[in-house]
Amino acid sequence: MGYSESQIEGRNVILEAFRSGKTIDKLYVLDGCQDGPVSTIKREAKKQDTLIKYVTKQRLDQMSETGMHQGVIAITAAFEYAEVDEMLELARSKNEKPFIFILDGIEDPHNLGAIIRTAHQAGAHGVIIPKNRAVGLTATVARTSAGALEHTLVAKVTNIGTTIEELKKEGMWFVCADMDGDIMYNVDLKGSIGLVIGSEGEGVSRLVKEKCDFKASIPMKGKIDSLNASVAAGILAYEIVRQNM
Repeated sequence: MGYSESQIEGRNVILEAFRSGKTIDKLYVLDGCQDGPVSTIKREAKKQDTLIKYVTKQRLDQMSETGMHQGVIAITAAFEYAEVDEMLELARSKNEKPFIFILDGIEDPHNLGAIIRTAHQAGAHGVIIPKNRAVGLTATVARTSAGALEHTLVAKVTNIGTTIEELKKEGMWFVCADMDGDIMYNVDLKGSIGLVIGSEGEGVSRLVKEKCDFKASIPMKGKIDSLNASVAAGILAYEIVRQNM
């Protein structure tokens, strides 16, 4: 199946896309532009929790495919996002304890696609990604997931830490991948669990790490200090699967 995100340009077209309910990942707006139509578009974007980026006219001109952007360019998602509540409902409908991946700052679309594929195969009920500083559901992500995106709920949230707190109220607890954590074989990974994975460069951010109940590390014997994020996610996910069998 083919997937494609698309670029929309022009005020009327973008406004109509928002009002028709189209999923828009990012909105690029001319920095300093305050006129009525653009303000209306920004209001619609905020209603849908779309990421707004303010850029120069030169940047918009470079991005434009039509030469008629009118100060705004929108990038649509290749796939629809789900809600976090849908993941909990899916677990209930299967009479299973919730198992959710939370990704903190994954920017490489190939990594996100691979993690979604792993999440599906490991029986997770969904994947949560942040709105800012992370890749969304691009066509590359969809292709790399090898079809798993069609069967996996992915939600995009404004604040990962707040989302973790809300899920804790539902009885979930959270483990994050961290080199300084306990060896994963010594961590109790049974029950309703959220697996938190950070970016390769920075790992899980301090604020998100503080929300987690445990830190788990993967035993490594090599001379480098980390694994690719999607590989780490796969190893930890299947330790969770093993412990819950």
